[in-house]
Amino acid sequence: MFLTCEGTFGIVPTAMDYNGQARPGEFHAGYQEIEGINLGYLQINGTQMFALAQVLSDLFKDIPRTTISKKMEILKIKSRRCDLQELRTLKAINSVPTRAVKCSLISKADLEALCTSCKSLSPRR
Repeated sequence: MFLTCEGTFGIVPTAMDYNGQARPGEFHAGYQEIEGINLGYLQINGTQMFALAQVLSDLFKDIPRTTISKKMEILKIKSRRCDLQELRTLKAINSVPTRAVKCSLISKADLEALCTSCKSLSPRR
C-alpha cells in the first residue's frame, strides 16, 4: 500500500481486477472540508466514510461525547468498525492517531445529519 498526494487530496489506489474494475471491499482515501475543517475519509463501495474519532476531536471538540452519542442514537446513526487495512490508511492520512488500535466510521450522509442536529449545541464564534 502506498499513498500519493495531489495538493491537499491524497488517494490510495484501489486494487483492480483484470477488467479494470475495483474489487469489492476495496476503497480509496481523500480529504474533504466540512464545516471549515479538513476531514479524511475513505470511499468504500461508493460511500464516503469518516473516522468517528476525528469527527469527535476536530469537528465536535466543544460538545461532550455523551451528547453526540445521544444525538446519534436519536438520529439512528450507526457506525461501523473499520478493518485493519482501513485503519492503516486512516493513520497514513492522519485521520486517526498512529497509536489507535480500532476505529469506527460513519457515512457522509449521517455526518451531515449529525452536523445539522448539533449546530445549536456548539458555542457561538
